[in-house]
Amino acid sequence: MSAGTDPSRSQKTTMPTTEQTDQERYLDRQKRDTRNDLIAKQVVQSLGSPADLLKVQVRPLGKDRYRVNVFVGKYGATGRIADSFFLTADDEGKILTSSPEIARLY
Repeated sequence: MSAGTDPSRSQKTTMPTTEQTDQERYLDRQKRDTRNDLIAKQVVQSLGSPADLLKVQVRPLGKDRYRVNVFVGKYGATGRIADSFFLTADDEGKILTSSPEIARLY
Protein backbone atom coordinates (compact mmCIF):
# COMPACT_ATOMS: atom_id res chain seq x y z
CA MET A 1 0.00 0.00 0.00
CA SER A 2 1.42 3.40 -0.95
CA ALA A 3 1.73 6.20 1.55
CA GLY A 4 -1.05 8.79 1.53
CA THR A 5 -3.79 6.66 -0.02
CA ASP A 6 -6.56 5.16 2.01
CA PRO A 7 -8.67 2.64 0.08
CA SER A 8 -11.58 3.10 2.51
CA ARG A 9 -12.01 6.74 1.46
CA SER A 10 -14.26 7.41 -1.48
CA GLN A 11 -12.81 9.33 -4.41
CA LYS A 12 -16.14 10.94 -5.31
CA THR A 13 -16.15 14.46 -6.63
CA THR A 14 -19.39 16.38 -6.55
CA MET A 15 -20.34 19.81 -7.80
CA PRO A 16 -21.27 22.34 -5.16
CA THR A 17 -25.03 22.55 -4.73
CA THR A 18 -24.95 26.35 -4.73
CA GLU A 19 -24.02 26.54 -8.41
CA GLN A 20 -26.93 26.86 -10.79
CA THR A 21 -26.92 24.99 -14.03
CA ASP A 22 -27.36 26.88 -17.28
CA GLN A 23 -30.91 25.55 -17.51
CA GLU A 24 -31.81 26.79 -14.02
CA ARG A 25 -30.39 30.25 -14.82
CA TYR A 26 -32.37 30.29 -18.07
CA LEU A 27 -35.60 29.35 -16.27
CA ASP A 28 -35.00 31.98 -13.58
CA ARG A 29 -34.43 34.59 -16.28
CA GLN A 30 -37.63 33.55 -18.10
CA LYS A 31 -39.64 33.79 -14.88
CA ARG A 32 -38.18 37.22 -14.07
CA ASP A 33 -38.85 38.51 -17.61
CA THR A 34 -42.43 37.22 -17.53
CA ARG A 35 -43.06 38.87 -14.14
CA ASN A 36 -41.59 42.17 -15.40
CA ASP A 37 -43.80 42.03 -18.51
CA LEU A 38 -46.90 41.46 -16.35
CA ILE A 39 -46.00 44.41 -14.13
CA ALA A 40 -45.47 46.66 -17.17
CA LYS A 41 -48.84 45.64 -18.64
CA GLN A 42 -50.66 46.39 -15.38
CA VAL A 43 -49.05 49.82 -15.17
CA VAL A 44 -50.17 50.69 -18.72
CA GLN A 45 -53.67 49.34 -18.06
CA SER A 46 -53.99 51.48 -14.93
CA LEU A 47 -52.22 54.58 -16.24
CA GLY A 48 -53.43 54.52 -19.82
CA SER A 49 -51.19 54.57 -22.87
CA PRO A 50 -49.71 57.91 -23.91
CA ALA A 51 -49.73 58.56 -27.66
CA ASP A 52 -45.93 58.67 -27.83
CA LEU A 53 -45.19 55.71 -25.54
CA LEU A 54 -41.71 54.29 -26.22
CA LYS A 55 -41.39 51.67 -23.51
CA VAL A 56 -42.13 50.74 -19.93
CA GLN A 57 -38.99 49.82 -18.04
CA VAL A 58 -39.29 47.56 -14.98
CA ARG A 59 -36.21 47.45 -12.74
CA PRO A 60 -36.06 45.10 -9.74
CA LEU A 61 -34.88 46.77 -6.53
CA GLY A 62 -35.14 43.80 -4.21
CA LYS A 63 -37.10 40.62 -3.66
CA ASP A 64 -40.53 42.15 -4.31
CA ARG A 65 -39.75 45.81 -5.02
CA TYR A 66 -39.54 47.47 -8.43
CA ARG A 67 -39.05 50.84 -10.05
CA VAL A 68 -41.13 51.35 -13.17
CA ASN A 69 -40.32 54.14 -15.62
CA VAL A 70 -42.65 55.09 -18.46
CA PHE A 71 -40.67 56.51 -21.39
CA VAL A 72 -42.32 58.74 -24.00
CA GLY A 73 -41.04 60.54 -27.08
CA LYS A 74 -40.94 60.39 -30.85
CA TYR A 75 -37.60 58.56 -31.00
CA GLY A 76 -35.61 56.46 -28.56
CA ALA A 77 -32.75 58.96 -28.39
CA THR A 78 -35.08 61.82 -27.50
CA GLY A 79 -37.23 59.87 -25.04
CA ARG A 80 -37.88 61.07 -21.53
CA ILE A 81 -39.40 59.61 -18.39
CA ALA A 82 -43.00 60.83 -18.19
CA ASP A 83 -44.01 58.77 -15.15
CA SER A 84 -42.13 56.79 -12.53
CA PHE A 85 -43.40 54.49 -9.78
CA PHE A 86 -41.99 52.44 -6.93
CA LEU A 87 -43.96 49.20 -6.63
CA THR A 88 -44.22 46.02 -4.67
CA ALA A 89 -45.50 42.92 -6.46
CA ASP A 90 -46.08 39.28 -5.59
CA ASP A 91 -44.26 36.34 -7.22
CA GLU A 92 -46.78 36.24 -10.07
CA GLY A 93 -46.31 39.95 -10.87
CA LYS A 94 -49.54 41.29 -9.35
CA ILE A 95 -48.97 44.85 -8.16
CA LEU A 96 -49.63 45.14 -4.43
CA THR A 97 -48.61 48.74 -3.68
CA SER A 98 -47.51 51.77 -5.66
CA SER A 99 -45.87 55.05 -4.73
CA PRO A 100 -47.16 57.34 -6.02
CA GLU A 101 -50.54 55.79 -6.64
CA ILE A 102 -51.10 54.87 -10.29
CA ALA A 103 -53.97 56.98 -11.65
CA ARG A 104 -55.36 57.05 -15.18
CA LEU A 105 -53.72 59.94 -17.01
CA TYR A 106 -54.02 58.93 -20.66
